[in-house]
Amino acid sequence: MDTARADILAARHRLEDSGWIPRNADAFRHLPPPPVAVWLGEAPEAASASCDAPPLNCAGWTLHLLGGRPQGCVDARWLDAADPAQRQELFAGLRLPTGTDNAGGRGDTAQQDAAPFAWVHRALCRRGLRLRIGGEPASQRGSAETVWIQLRHQPRSAVEAPMLVIDVQEGVHCVLVETHHREQVACEQPVVQNLHAHIRLAAGATLQHLRSVRPGAADQVAHHLQLELGQGARYEQGLIATGGRYHLQRQEVELTGDRAQAHSAGLLLAATANVEQQVRMLHTGERTHSTIETLALASGAARAVVNAHTRIAPHAADAEVRQRLTGVPTSGQPRLVLRPHLEIHHDQVQAAHGATWGALPEDALFYARQRGLDERSARGLIIEGMATALFARALGDPPLIDSLDLTALLRQAVAQHLGGDPAASMTQPEAAHG
Repeated sequence: MDTARADILAARHRLEDSGWIPRNADAFRHLPPPPVAVWLGEAPEAASASCDAPPLNCAGWTLHLLGGRPQGCVDARWLDAADPAQRQELFAGLRLPTGTDNAGGRGDTAQQDAAPFAWVHRALCRRGLRLRIGGEPASQRGSAETVWIQLRHQPRSAVEAPMLVIDVQEGVHCVLVETHHREQVACEQPVVQNLHAHIRLAAGATLQHLRSVRPGAADQVAHHLQLELGQGARYEQGLIATGGRYHLQRQEVELTGDRAQAHSAGLLLAATANVEQQVRMLHTGERTHSTIETLALASGAARAVVNAHTRIAPHAADAEVRQRLTGVPTSGQPRLVLRPHLEIHHDQVQAAHGATWGALPEDALFYARQRGLDERSARGLIIEGMATALFARALGDPPLIDSLDLTALLRQAVAQHLGGDPAASMTQPEAAHG
């Protein structure tokens, strides 16, 4: 019996039984995802789409040197999910997307809402990359090991479900730059992409993760990250995401080990398009620490949505959590939705959250223009400063920021966003917001 085919059929049956995400689902109500037929490649527009351009070279996941530095000890396996043995290796050790909690009980509402994405992915996934970062056991290594990696992904087909699995070994420090920038080709066929990544950090491991995702204007993209942090592990993410026809960035971080830390910084740029970020921090270990900070920019008729949810379990004593969401309309009449949320089941914690929305301060623009800058350049300078400070707080390593040339990357992203703005600037925050 073909076990790979059986697994694909089982996923489809599970999807049929559970149904697709309803339009009133709380986690997705502000930016509902396209119907299930789109993600399965069964929508009429997918059947009629055609493209005579040759396929991209090096499509899929490619591994590169980062700044000329050695990659360290990295075991990389590109796996074919249609092959039964390779599919088993690709999915080995990963929890099934059941929508239930670890004890087998009914999971929380947000997990249930997102479960159909996971079943679609399991039914459609054809290829994946599995990385094991770090060589010999920590007891046999001398000084702390730092591994520098760059991952690039290009679409392989019009409808796809790529997969990434990363295991960072005990005590290893890894710097990962992950980019999803569509190359300019003769045919700009829209892409539907449902990507799932599973990242596990062993005890004492550190991952500094810079992600830059720039889909095409007509692309429909959903990226799902599942992370599990062991004792004393530390995860730091900086995300730069631009808008598309539909663009979802969803990450769920489980701080299972004591003293685990997770820090998330996001820069969302919706210029006449849509983007949503969902970040869920689940504290189950003691003395854990997490922060969620997002700066969302929107213009025209774009929609930018940020959902931040932090849950502190009943036995997660001495947890420290913070959420800070900021929305800035740069022109037009965009819709900005900022939703910070804390769910606390323990008395001995430190927690704070908040959201601010509004145009850039007029006095800051005035002083910036005193330097001889035009209005758009002044806006860009102020926003770059806000974004740089945001990433500096999350990554907490100025030399790393300099070595990755993050400042130039942020400057380019902000300039591209402001360059697409209508000529009339927005002076009053009149757009709808939540």
